[in-house]
Amino acid sequence: MIPKIFAEIEEKIQGAKALNPERKRQLLQLLATLKTEILHLSRSDHEQAQSIAGFTRTSTHEATREKQNPTLLQHSLNGLRASVAGFEQSHPRLVQIVNRLCNTLSDLGI
Repeated sequence: MIPKIFAEIEEKIQGAKALNPERKRQLLQLLATLKTEILHLSRSDHEQAQSIAGFTRTSTHEATREKQNPTLLQHSLNGLRASVAGFEQSHPRLVQIVNRLCNTLSDLGI
């Protein structure tokens, strides 16, 4: 299920007309790193890994919509940030990547 979610996210980013090639490359690179971290987490906490992947999909959807709703984008990013709360000690790289992804997606909403 997680690989399918990430395939959907990658497709969404590739098809986003409002993103320039450099921004797409940056997002896809972050996404690839996040995918690796989430797959690692899924070995010990599959439900939480699913949750993070789901919030990533929702946040990407909201950030790449042609007609954005800033409120929905902010809610989805808050959910994504909350989904990694508590992992600072056990999975610091995961938290760092999610924070970078949230900041990048938030910048798209400007």
